Amino acid sequence: MDIISILDKIFIGQDLRSIKKSTLEIIKEVDNNPNKIINYNLNGNNKSIKKELLDKELKQILATRTIERTKYYLNRLIKSLSVQKEGKINDLNLNRWKEYDDIITDSLWLFDKRDTFGVHKAGYWGNFIPQIPNQLLRRYTKKGEWVLDPFLGSGTTLIECKRLGRNGVGVELNKQVAISAKTNASKEKNQFKVITKILPGNSSTIDLKTEMKKLHLNAFQFIIMHPPYWDIIKFSNKKDDLSNAKSTLDFLGMFRQVLENVYPLLDKGRYCAVVIGDKYSAGEWIPLGFYVMQEMINKGFKLKSTIIKNFDQTTAKRNQKELWRYRALAGGFYIFKHEYIFLFKK
Repeated sequence: MDIISILDKIFIGQDLRSIKKSTLEIIKEVDNNPNKIINYNLNGNNKSIKKELLDKELKQILATRTIERTKYYLNRLIKSLSVQKEGKINDLNLNRWKEYDDIITDSLWLFDKRDTFGVHKAGYWGNFIPQIPNQLLRRYTKKGEWVLDPFLGSGTTLIECKRLGRNGVGVELNKQVAISAKTNASKEKNQFKVITKILPGNSSTIDLKTEMKKLHLNAFQFIIMHPPYWDIIKFSNKKDDLSNAKSTLDFLGMFRQVLENVYPLLDKGRYCAVVIGDKYSAGEWIPLGFYVMQEMINKGFKLKSTIIKNFDQTTAKRNQKELWRYRALAGGFYIFKHEYIFLFKK
């Protein structure tokens, strides 16, 4: 279907009735197409648009009452089909922004369940759901750019990098977990031929600049950090593990050391996300997330967004749901059901 040529011919017309008649003919042709995707040719290249979206745009043209408004919508549709308008930090075509209905732009993220597509697994205690890096990478990176995850864990970020065509470097303190993450990430298809590098070590002291030189890399374009929520989950018996910090101040000091090491590696004007939650200690709510947020701001980052994400229930809490409700009522507290995603710009 040579949709652009047809629309161009309609646009030249000056009679509103004839324009709408021609538009209605296209609508009928689109509706009769059994496919959910409409393919078309653009300068010898194959392009496509969702049938539902094209049908909606054409019907909006059909509903106009003036030649000026009709031509405005026609021109907008032609431009969306023929002109790629990319953002500075992503591959999204802003002329076709309506297509990205699965990309969240609100500050409240609610997910019913974790994505299990590809090689993603939920077996590693404390890993975040794949939807988090998926959303962030699509908004704040382009294909072929470089992403750093200083708290890699089971490798969720790097798996999403491979799926989306981003190069990824991850650092993991626990050597056995790093080996497992490497094995898991290697199972994901590398259709975009990107580089995936997993480094065992401490993100506060590891010589990332030397590793970057080996990769002929000057800077990262995005950093995503998902540190331990202090001692809620013990990830190792290592003293330099943030989950073994003796106090809130020690935890923040250790996090600050990681930040000092990775901050210079991010391109100016690019973004960093921190996924973090709060905790209870001795009957008191510890606003760990906001403390970490302040550390980022103190370092020089500009806070761009605070996102609230619903928190997955752990298996233990799910099996003791009534008990935890009783404890909350008796103890005067609220059960954790959220965590934060802080978005910063350098």
